[in-house]
Amino acid sequence: MQEFDWNQRYKDKITTAAAAMKLIKSGNSIFIGTGCGQPQHLVNALVEHSSKIYDAHIIHLLTMGTAPYADEKFREKFKMNSFFIADNVRDAFAKGIGDYTPIFLSEIPIEFETGRIPVDVALISVTPPDVNGLCSLGVSVDIVKSAAANAKYVIAQVNNRMPRTFGDCFVHVNTIDVLVPRDEDIIEIPIPEPDGTLRRIGQNIARLVDDGSTIECGIGRIPQALAEFLKDKRDLGVHTEMFSDWIIELIECGAITCAKKTLNRGKIIASFCMGSKRLYDYIDNNPLFEFYPTEYVNDVFIIGQHEKMVGINVGLEIDLTGQVCSDSLGYQFYSGIGGQVDFIRGSARSRGGKAIIAMPSTARDGTISRIVPRLTEGAGVVTTRGDVHYVVTEYGIAYLHGKSIRERVMDLIHIAHPKFRKELIQAAKAQNYIYEDQIELAWDQVTYPEELERYDTLRDGTEIFFRPIKPTDEPSLSEMLYSLSERTVRTRYMTHTMAFPHRDIQRLTNIDYRQDVAIVGVVPRVSGEEIVAIAQYFLDPKSQSAEVAFLVQDEWQRKGMGTFLLDYITQIARQRGVRTFWAKVLPSNEPMLTIFHNSGYKINTEFDGETYDITYDLTKDE
Repeated sequence: MQEFDWNQRYKDKITTAAAAMKLIKSGNSIFIGTGCGQPQHLVNALVEHSSKIYDAHIIHLLTMGTAPYADEKFREKFKMNSFFIADNVRDAFAKGIGDYTPIFLSEIPIEFETGRIPVDVALISVTPPDVNGLCSLGVSVDIVKSAAANAKYVIAQVNNRMPRTFGDCFVHVNTIDVLVPRDEDIIEIPIPEPDGTLRRIGQNIARLVDDGSTIECGIGRIPQALAEFLKDKRDLGVHTEMFSDWIIELIECGAITCAKKTLNRGKIIASFCMGSKRLYDYIDNNPLFEFYPTEYVNDVFIIGQHEKMVGINVGLEIDLTGQVCSDSLGYQFYSGIGGQVDFIRGSARSRGGKAIIAMPSTARDGTISRIVPRLTEGAGVVTTRGDVHYVVTEYGIAYLHGKSIRERVMDLIHIAHPKFRKELIQAAKAQNYIYEDQIELAWDQVTYPEELERYDTLRDGTEIFFRPIKPTDEPSLSEMLYSLSERTVRTRYMTHTMAFPHRDIQRLTNIDYRQDVAIVGVVPRVSGEEIVAIAQYFLDPKSQSAEVAFLVQDEWQRKGMGTFLLDYITQIARQRGVRTFWAKVLPSNEPMLTIFHNSGYKINTEFDGETYDITYDLTKDE
């Protein structure tokens, strides 16, 4: 069979880049292909042709590589309008060269289609046409396909090194006005090495990703860090605006199979990718990957149809009420809205979905907090306080959706860097966001003991997460205490009725983790975690003797919870040098008496006519 020669079949469309540029006139709007699919040869030819044109409008989403048209000397020749500000044009924008259009990525194609953003000439990259005349857009489909479909002229750089991808990513050669053959390497993006902070963020995000979830995750250090902690997941799917090299290892280790996706089952869906040559070779003619235009991939209704959709996006700063800025540093536009809101809202619509904003707790080498009392002057809100759900830093996870200002303020402060927490609490008090008597711990000296977190299985097979109590547990602990039966209140607090006001509950949740320790048993629920049990001890440092108490919510009693709690908090106390435990127990509280007597320690009891005084030496087992 004779080999197909596209050069011969379409020779009437083939020309040089210099000749193709003659289609461009002064005042034209010129679209440049996205990301690593930028047609570099055509861009260079455009600049060389600049002596013939004036006031041409450059339109692009996110371009990598060089951007010679952004040079000051071409200011009279080219005017930029970008939907996303990348590194290669950021300095130019800071100098006022060019415009930034804030817009949801999903809505850009309709702007092209309606002509509200006109496209006279589209400069794109494609693979050579196949025997059917179809050219693949390769690594960048996104808004490129829409721009090409609505442009008066399409100039395509035909690059043999462009990976041939599948999906809704083909343009027919008949819709292309000029073909410019030119092979060049696809732009590569360095693979960032995440530091310890970003790895902790990745680990925290991974806790929110269940087996069978479909994830959206882009490029950069956070996705790279997250991938390390997704390797033990099963049957993950991918429906994402973009991806990078992190995806390869998750496929090869079996974490990503797309076997349980609701839509496009068995396929990784994206609109563009950026990474290394290894990635480009991996996706070339690989039927596992399908690339679709932005109007499909970023459609909120498409995203929301995926069960357990997890959208992971990044922010630059967030205020205490939950407003997220992602595109500017004060008055300086830094990046763009992109697809963040599309995936935040789509994931929120998903059954079992999770919308996540991730960011390090600090910036500028730890000198400023990204969690702030108010956004920096000039900063814009990308994700509103009504849209935000999960916020993740290296210090933990805050769930804000449906919570009051007071609750979300406390949740965000708890995941801020400890050295900024006191001033954040003081700022929140000044705004009457939280109670005036809210306890202020010496956060720079109080470290949450993450090493005390553990999972255990009760007698009925239920898995329970046990962890130290947090200041943000106040609403959950209050809810548990008010759910107790009269009998449980009587046996634990030795009274028939009891109120649990803020001033008392916060003393239980704001502890130093040294002299006082409290461990809670929690189970997952839609809004976060539900506290179902608590064990605590309060230490007298002089005698190294501590009062111990534990409490289990009624429906969780008689499952072995109390036995586990006492055993675990005893282990903690012994490791920390506590010598003696003591407790007061009513004679009617037989289950608690039994737990103490079965603890493995020699129990001393004295009855004063109303209660048993129980003491035992932690340094001596029975």
